[in-house]
Amino acid sequence: MILLWSAIVLSFSGVFPLPSTFSFPSSHTDCIEALRVCSADPRCEALYRGLELCAADAAVSPLGEQVAAECLERRDALLGKHPALSSCKCQRGLRKEEQCLHIYWSVRLMPAEEELETSPYDDTSMETHMASLVAASSLMQLNGENQCLKAAQDCGLYEKCGSLRSEYVLACTKKVPGTNRCNQQKCHRTLRRFLERVPEEYSLPVLFCPCTSTLCGERRRKNIVPSCSYQQMEGSRHNCLQQQSICRQDDLCRSRLADFLNNCHPSPLKASGCLKDSVALCLRAYAGLIGTVMTPNYISNSSSEVSLSCNCEGSGNQWQDCLRIQKMFTLNNCLRMLLERQFPRALPLLASCATLTIKAVQFNRSSGPSHLVLTTVCCDCDSLALGVPHCQR
Repeated sequence: MILLWSAIVLSFSGVFPLPSTFSFPSSHTDCIEALRVCSADPRCEALYRGLELCAADAAVSPLGEQVAAECLERRDALLGKHPALSSCKCQRGLRKEEQCLHIYWSVRLMPAEEELETSPYDDTSMETHMASLVAASSLMQLNGENQCLKAAQDCGLYEKCGSLRSEYVLACTKKVPGTNRCNQQKCHRTLRRFLERVPEEYSLPVLFCPCTSTLCGERRRKNIVPSCSYQQMEGSRHNCLQQQSICRQDDLCRSRLADFLNNCHPSPLKASGCLKDSVALCLRAYAGLIGTVMTPNYISNSSSEVSLSCNCEGSGNQWQDCLRIQKMFTLNNCLRMLLERQFPRALPLLASCATLTIKAVQFNRSSGPSHLVLTTVCCDCDSLALGVPHCQR
């Protein structure tokens, strides 16, 4: 047994929900199940198939006025007959995720500016788990060690993490025969597989490791093999409007973008900087973009600032729309506070301390999480700034 990762949480905070596959009851109907019930009624099935054709046509080009009216009438009839299809959600990372997302978007014929206002994902089963990870990371103290190197080493010691990381590195570095470019689709697919199949306790430290040196920052920036996943060839960049348009034509990318906009929407009225007041959901949504054409990355090896690999050249009278896409990442206070929380500065050690409980998770090299070991430790009172409430000076 090897101790690979430990999370520091307050002794009264309850049991740490591990591993990432820990299940909670969902408050939403799955879209595949909703369609199965609908399909038992021939009228409902016919309405859905007609609406599916409408959605396919709308993905290619805007519908004509008469066709759009007919499609909207069909949608209203379908959802009036079977309202579960209007409220159904999907689970991220499941084998039938893309089938579920196809159903979700097929029954929604909304203007482009409205379609991304709601997430298609049911994150009921993940919010508590992700919140625990974020809370633990915020209490991390940096000791000058290259945390990105350590995260990569820890990943290599867990068989699934090491093998899936090697898989995406190979896919993202291998050139297409006869060309000087990578297979970006395969690179993205293997990156998503890494994030979906490896427990967050391993995958997130690899991608969001805290750095105090440029060497560590450069390793962090290159973790997703940006020369392929971030842009197909060094120096090549899409216009951001074009990049978003490509994303919206793919059910998976469209869904991940909607999830990010929904869960990372900034608000000056919330302490977290996020409208939903959940840094954990924003972290999950941001990570979900990695492995799509909207993959973000760090812009340098000396900061934790991120951006898309696109620009606004040639945007014409859509310049402001293009800048809005860029600012979702570069001027997003919700995302900024998330990244600052994930990358805390080294804290000074003080004499006064509070007693916390460390919940250390031991991992078997091949099977993953096995059991918890409890102990106690003292921490500095500057932890007050990070949310430790019972520290007395």
